Amino acid sequence: MSTTEMMELQRTIGHLRQCVGSLRTVYGDAAAVRRLANDVERLELDAGDLDESPPRLAHGGQHERVPVPDTPYDQTLWLGADDEGVGGHPHERR
Repeated sequence: MSTTEMMELQRTIGHLRQCVGSLRTVYGDAAAVRRLANDVERLELDAGDLDESPPRLAHGGQHERVPVPDTPYDQTLWLGADDEGVGGHPHERR
């Protein structure tokens, strides 16, 4: 996240914390208010984690290559499996 985005996130979380505090004065220690306070705390923790970790490149970065063999699969792996959208194998029909 950029510095601007992180600052906006922190500001928004701070505003949420104030709103939950206001709700607590109206509703007291209701379970829903406690859950909201817990959610705000989790948002603060997650935002802190993001701020401390380097961003991953969404596009243009190096992608891990997974080799796919050209050899045929062992046909016994597919015994009893259905073909998606087609139905069962002919030998399974009654």
